[in-house]
Amino acid sequence: MLKTFISLQWKSFFRAASFQTNLAIKILMGFLALYFIVIFTALGTFSFHIIKDQLNEDPLRVVNKILIFYLIADLVIRYLLQRMPVVNIKPLLALPFSKNKIVHFSLWKTVISFFNVIHAFFFLPFFIVLLVEGYPPIQATAWFVMVTALIYSNNFINIFLNDVDKVFYAALTIVAVFAGLMYYGVFDITKFIAPVFDWVYDHPLWVVIPVGVLAGLYYTAFRYFKNRLYLDDGLQRKTQEATSEDLSWLNRFGSLAVFLKNDIKLIKRNKRSRTSVLMSVFFLFYGFLFFSGGLEVYEGPIWRIFAGIFVTGGFLFTFGQFVPSWDSSYYPLMMSQNIKYRDYLNSKWWLIVIGTIISTILASFYLYYGWEVYLAIVVSAIYNLGVNSHMVLWGGAYIKTPIDLTSAKRAFGDKQAFNLKTMLFTIPKLVLPLALYGAGHYTLGPNFGYFLVALAGIIGFAFKDKVFNLIEKVYKNEKYKTLVAYKQNS
Repeated sequence: MLKTFISLQWKSFFRAASFQTNLAIKILMGFLALYFIVIFTALGTFSFHIIKDQLNEDPLRVVNKILIFYLIADLVIRYLLQRMPVVNIKPLLALPFSKNKIVHFSLWKTVISFFNVIHAFFFLPFFIVLLVEGYPPIQATAWFVMVTALIYSNNFINIFLNDVDKVFYAALTIVAVFAGLMYYGVFDITKFIAPVFDWVYDHPLWVVIPVGVLAGLYYTAFRYFKNRLYLDDGLQRKTQEATSEDLSWLNRFGSLAVFLKNDIKLIKRNKRSRTSVLMSVFFLFYGFLFFSGGLEVYEGPIWRIFAGIFVTGGFLFTFGQFVPSWDSSYYPLMMSQNIKYRDYLNSKWWLIVIGTIISTILASFYLYYGWEVYLAIVVSAIYNLGVNSHMVLWGGAYIKTPIDLTSAKRAFGDKQAFNLKTMLFTIPKLVLPLALYGAGHYTLGPNFGYFLVALAGIIGFAFKDKVFNLIEKVYKNEKYKTLVAYKQNS
């Protein structure tokens, strides 16, 4: 039976209409996976001696201190990126396959996911180093089994969190609060959690608890999906009662109001769009890598502009670059109406502008690092408003990827989102502001560099109408290709 399921999955991959695109993307993803494998393997191999030499502490105890944050970060990344690999179940229900085997196969596909396997390239070398350094084999093995069980527990927890957003956001808020308290020395939660991991190492028999938790989660997931394995219950489309909202305050935007109201409702009511907004909030804290001085490689003056572009452009990159894919489910209907492309594009532009301004205001906490740091953020915001807001809309004409609004997975984009034309748009988005600032900084000083970047944004504002004429023309030329692409389900 297992052989039959694997054969069906293999055929579905090679017989798909987008096989060539999938193959090319999977090859690229393979190289990316290889990169992370090398990084994790190197960390697992050398981290023991690095911790011992630099901190003069027991490396295993140090790893146990940060293990809880490692597991939480793993769960967050899974929630945002990991797609649950499932079988095409509906056709199988009419065939002589037992439900138990269908569900078991679906769950075991998640077990061999890259998000699970990648951790072995860190913890397995680290475990081997522990043995080489003379740690008791039984205790080290118990610790390794505990970590493996916890990682796979994350895998099954993510299956349930996939449908319970409120629990995920609440847990993430609690973790952020504890992390903040620990950072400012108010309360260190690791003093209470790390001893739990140490206890399992010191008393190997207690490893049965994390293993039992893993077994319980697997059994719960199995029963959950088996009980829902009916066409008229668990596999039917979810329906919700529609509720109206008073967004009359947007009427001041005239003909754009209809589109703005639709976009705000889309963001509030759909999982994928809400995830994009959440990710844009994470972008606000990206600047800590550059402004705090924690990483020497990012201490160059040019990196301030790079950080500012991302800090203020989180919503621009996570939401703006997928216009018009957000409207893919009803795009054909829109194109059959008497709708002006200019009004449609202007509404998206205003949404990006509002998101960028809000991000700039929220990023004011970077004033803690000085006025020059926040000046870099403000200048980057001007560039985002005047140039990058146009670029993401322009590039969106070539991204013909329909978006499933009920799913938060693939939040960073889909396979058709990356092509030569869209890659070329990254030059004015990221490279050009760095080049402008560098030219000014290394000639007349940093203030002149900021002036050049801000000037580019102001020029973008001045020529907005002419740029939008070009963008509108591109959208009209790509209209029918986009309509055909949105009808492709494979």
